[in-house]
This record gives sequence, structure tokens and C-alpha cells, in this order.
Amino acid sequence: MINLPIIENKITDWLPITKKELDNRGWETLDVIIVSGDAYVDHPAFGNAVIGRIMESEGLRVGIIPQPNWQDDLRDFRKFGKPNLFFGVTAGCMDSMVNHYTAGRRKRSTDAYTPGGVSDFRPDYAVKTYTQILKSIYPDVPVLIGGIEASLRRVTHYDYWKDELFPNILTMSGADMLVYGMGEMPLREIIRLQKKGVPFSSLKTIPQTAVLQPKEEQLPKMKKWEDLVLSSHETCLTDKKAFASNFKHIEQQSNKVQAKRLVQEVGENNLVINPPYPPMTEREIDTSFDLPYTRLPHPKYKKRGAIPAYEMIKFSINMHRGCFGGCSFCTISAHQGKFVASRSEESILKEVDKVTQMPDFKGNISDLGGPSANMYKMKGKVQSICDRCVAPSCIHPVICNNLDTSHTAMTELYRKVDSHPKVKNAYVGSGIRYDLLVDSYNKQNDGSLHEYMDQVVSRHICGRLKVAPEHTSDATLKIMRKPSFKHFHEFKKKYEKINKKHGLNQPLIPYFISSHPGSTEEEMANLAAETKDMGFKLEQVQDFTPTPMTVATVIYYTGLHPYTLRPVYAAKTKKEKQKQHLFFFWYKKENYHAIKAKLTALGRGDLIERLLVNKKQTAKRELIKQRKGGGQEAKKNRPNGVRSRRRVKR
Repeated sequence: MINLPIIENKITDWLPITKKELDNRGWETLDVIIVSGDAYVDHPAFGNAVIGRIMESEGLRVGIIPQPNWQDDLRDFRKFGKPNLFFGVTAGCMDSMVNHYTAGRRKRSTDAYTPGGVSDFRPDYAVKTYTQILKSIYPDVPVLIGGIEASLRRVTHYDYWKDELFPNILTMSGADMLVYGMGEMPLREIIRLQKKGVPFSSLKTIPQTAVLQPKEEQLPKMKKWEDLVLSSHETCLTDKKAFASNFKHIEQQSNKVQAKRLVQEVGENNLVINPPYPPMTEREIDTSFDLPYTRLPHPKYKKRGAIPAYEMIKFSINMHRGCFGGCSFCTISAHQGKFVASRSEESILKEVDKVTQMPDFKGNISDLGGPSANMYKMKGKVQSICDRCVAPSCIHPVICNNLDTSHTAMTELYRKVDSHPKVKNAYVGSGIRYDLLVDSYNKQNDGSLHEYMDQVVSRHICGRLKVAPEHTSDATLKIMRKPSFKHFHEFKKKYEKINKKHGLNQPLIPYFISSHPGSTEEEMANLAAETKDMGFKLEQVQDFTPTPMTVATVIYYTGLHPYTLRPVYAAKTKKEKQKQHLFFFWYKKENYHAIKAKLTALGRGDLIERLLVNKKQTAKRELIKQRKGGGQEAKKNRPNGVRSRRRVKR
């Protein structure tokens, strides 16, 4: 291991966020100014830091305006003046509406990406708001938008919070260009061309970007690109089937190695979405993670309190990006892609060294993981097969025969981190795909699955292990693109057996979702009964939140599955959602009568018995009753003149 000296940070170690810091560097202007909905944490898990450090590595002068006040005289937007090249705008690490509101559309009281966890430091629809403000102040300066909010709203999309279809975010905001997905590669190309003097308005053929252009203007010709024309935004507004059909094409092309250029009419313009870059190579992703981050929040926030999202990940290591699960409700593959890009072992171990040198490090790495913990180094065995693939998931409905699911590389890396002299514990905090670890589902077991599980269970669990079966109904799980619940039963047995082997008692904590499209009240009742029988009192549960760019959201809005165009039920009203969510908490006394009434109406007396009857208490009452009954019988049968012992003593 490399022993790095502990370095005292100076204010110039961070990218500047104040005019004073600009002056300290002797800079009069900036090349690029990033406007972000998150506080500035100089860490590879925070998008504004990654974007800034990439542009800095390209020789640009970069500043950040984190969480500007959009409700006053807009002085925050003016403090750096006009950038030489462009503004970069991001809502932050979360869609601002998911950040602000619960699944029931109630306003949240906290914000994990703000010092002190305080809310209301970013607007609703932050990308739109920031961009429109910048365009009003600096109408001649290009605005480049990116991040998860912009990425997932790049085409006509359903907005749950307004309950209506919105056009693409370029149309909504007035921005000049959108970078979707993980933006390192398109960003470097944009900078390269800008440094060569190419006007921003001429950047129309960069992969993984989207632009608007007048309908009468011919699309730029590209030799290897084919065009796929989507139903127009106006058509989608009146035809839900057209909107649903669009989504199938969007999802497939977003996850293809050799994708088509997408074109959608919107008003007087064409939205043009260029194909994505191929998955990042090991060297490319290492370059991003190896940039000179301080790994700390900007010193300006010291008096405002801790940033909860940073406290959660400050001692964590992200080993890879992307997820090939393709779950219907999840936005990870829509943003990061289904192909996994893994860092080199050397890069990861170098970051472990940096973490151990942090002044407040106590020996515990909180997470060695990624979007799904156990996908590191997994990819297709034959790349040419992957190049032709259009499937949105590599493991549903079955695990692809071309997918290398060996867990050996992860196990070896865990052991190396575990052996670091300054690491007491290296936990796996990210969610583990349990379906990859059971023989009944993963038929490609090369012997590495058991070895991986043994290593994780014995060394890398912080008290309890979180996994996400999400539901128990096979019909709903199919819509979710998740495996049958029978495989979770197998995983639970395997997990408990390994715990017993090592003399450990580490609870398994399953995640479940209510009101997901396809799920009914009766299925939720069955879920409650089955998980109760397994010994669970559920706590990690949530109601389905429709977010842009997912299969489940399209079903929720249209009532149709985008791949079959067949009707699918979805709980939509507040009452329907509450009824499903209620079954998670069968064990709470205040829910007893409501659940009993609902099960009676469903004609499921059997579930009343399984869910609401406490068998231990019933057995105890029966025993007491029998004893009392036996005593009365004995009294009746006593001969005349015979008194009880108690009376004799008296």
C-alpha cells in the first residue's frame, strides 16, 4: 500500500465559489461557470466536483456557484460575471422534485445535499429555473445542462408532480445543449472543440448530447449514424399509446453500443439526441476518479453544519458505474447505462489509501460498492454479441449466457482492502443483487458465488445486510424486471447458513415497494403474510414514486406496458396507494381494524388468520381456558363434604 502524507488543505485546493477566491488566484475571468443545486463537496461522488475537476484538467479556469439564491436580486448569478466559454447547469445529484417531495407529494423538511440538512436552498425544476435566469442576464452566453434531472428529462416525459406531459428540458429551459448520462466523454470533446475555436452553436454531432434545431434545417450527416424518428411531442399529448411506444425506442437506444440518433418534433423545432459514447474503458474511468479531489466540503460551510449526503459517503469507495439489472422503476440504467464500467484495482486501492489518511478516519470504510454492489468487472464474454443486443436487462427474464457473472475479482479486492493496515472494517453498504448469488437463478456458478458470500457475510456486513426483493408476487415482479420471490427464499437460507457457520447473527433487511404498477391490494396482503411467515417485520419500505424515464412511470401514466402496449393496472389515487402501503405495517395495533375490514371485503379470511392472529397469545389463552375449564370440572366431580385444600387450611 502507498502511504500518503496528511496534507493541510488551503482554500485554493478547492475550485473557487466566491469572488474573493477568484482574486486570491489572480483570475479576472473564468472560462466556465458551473451553477449547481447542491452544495460544493469536492468529492468524486458529487457531480459538480467531477465536472469542475475534468474541465480543470483540460486547462480551463472553472468556478462553481453552488445553490444560488433565485428569489432575490440574483446577485449570486452575477458574482463571477460572464464566462469566456459557457455556463454549466445541473440540479445536483438528485432530480430536484424527488429531492423536494415524497411519493405522496408532501414537501420534505430536509435536504441531504445542503449544509445542516436544511431544505429550500434550491428551486423546483432547478435546471429550468437556473437556465432561464442565466439567459435573462447573459442572453448571448451558451448554457450547457447536464446531471440526472436534465438527463432523465431529455425527451417528452411524464411529470408526476404536475401530473402532465412535459416537452424535453431543452425546450422548457431554453438551454443550448444537453449532455445526458455520465458526462465525462462528451464534456471533454466539447472542451476540445471550444479550445480550437469551434462556435458553441456548431457543436451538433457530439455523441451523448442533445440539441434543438429548426425543423426546416437538415440534420448533420454522419456516416455511421442511422436516424430513428419518434412520435412528436404534440402527438404524445393526445395519444398515450404513441408516448408509450416512444419509450421502448428511447430505452433500447440508450442501452445499445451502436445506437441510432433519435429525432422528435416539438413545436417548430426538432429535438436531436445523438447516440451515446461506448462504455468508458478502465483507463477512462480511472482518470475521472484519480483527479485531485480534496474529498471535503468547501470550508465556507463549516459554520452551517454537516452535509448529510457527504457524511454518508465520506469514507466510501465507488468501484464501478452502470447497472445491467434494468429494473422497471429504477433510473440508474437510464442515466448511467446498463453496461458496467469498472475501475482498476490500482485506482481503487489508491483511493483507499487517501481515505485512510483523512484526519477523522477511524478505520471503517462505509462502503465498497457501486449502483449494485456485486457487479464489479462484470461484462459480456463476447463483445460482438453485446454490440447487437437491444435487451434493457442482462439478467431478466433470465441471466444472459454471454454475461460473465464471476465474483472472483470482487472477492480478491475485498480481501486486499481488508488487509490494509489502517482499515479495521471494510463494509459493503450498497445493495447486493441477491439473484446473482443463488444457484437456482444464476446457472453460471463457477464456484465464486459461495466464496464471495462467505467473504461478505464473515467480514463486510455492518450489523445487517440490505437486499431488495421489492415484491412477492411473480406477476408484479415480472413487470418490475425482478426474479421470482422463490429465489429470495433460497438466498435467505444460504445467508443464514453462512451466518451460523461463522457464529454470527446479522439480520437480513429486505426492501419492498407498494403501489408499483401491476401490484394489487390482494398481492400486498399476500406480501405481508408471506414476509411475516418468514419472520420479518418490514421497515425498509416505500411507496412507488413515478420518476421520468422509467418503464414503471410510463405504465403509471398511460396504463399500458410500453413493450406490449397491453393494459396494466396501477394504483393512482391517494386512497388506493394508502391501502396498499398499509399492509406493510400489519403489526401496528392502529392498523388492525382497517386491515381486517379490507381482508374481509377481499374474501381472504385465511389471511386474517395468518396476519392478524397472534398464535402465541391465542395458544396461551387456550391453555388458560383449558386450565380453568379443568378446575371447574374437578369442582363439579368432588364428593359432597370434601373441601378444597385452601379452605381446609383456613
